[in-house]
Amino acid sequence: ILVNNAGILRDRSFAKMTLAEFREVIDVHLIGSVACTKAVWETMREQRFGRIVMTTSSSGLFGSFGQANYSAAKMALVGLMQTLALEGDKYGIKVNCLAPTAATAMTDGLLAQDAMERLSPDFVSPGLPALVGDDAPTRAILCAGAGHFARSNVTLTRGVHVGGGEGAAARVVANWDEISDRTGEIVPDYGFTQMERELASVPAAAGRKVANG
Repeated sequence: ILVNNAGILRDRSFAKMTLAEFREVIDVHLIGSVACTKAVWETMREQRFGRIVMTTSSSGLFGSFGQANYSAAKMALVGLMQTLALEGDKYGIKVNCLAPTAATAMTDGLLAQDAMERLSPDFVSPGLPALVGDDAPTRAILCAGAGHFARSNVTLTRGVHVGGGEGAAARVVANWDEISDRTGEIVPDYGFTQMERELASVPAAAGRKVANG
């Protein structure tokens, strides 16, 4: 079992953030997790069993003012989790994300004392066994804080086929509400699901025209 939990903060609005501050956060959160995962990956493949948890954040999932570097790193870990879960599946390796809300050294001085107590890391850690046990899911994003647990998902709406050519951009704008409608949205099993749905939406006549050049 590997839990990638290293992290730092270099909070600053994007306008004032230096590239060095951006890279430093990426290096610790993302590259640090990559390095640790790389160190155990072959062992897990050989033994055909492994559990990896990436520590993501609501800042990455939903955004947070003044944390462009942190948000980018934390959402990158979700993408890393998605692909490693697919690559590790046949080897019994399950990869998940934990998005904790907890009072740590990184939040020291930012929260009131009563909030610090209610957001103790002790209330987050009970979620870990669900992500690393024999019956653990894979590609799950578990949000945890103050004893509350929820799932977050990257979803895809049904969408609308508007075609191409002249007027296509205007049709995207005109159909924006339907494109955004979350009724019937799915959690794709893999990245190519987007392409498969897009190709399936092309009317048969248009598909023959494309095929014939």
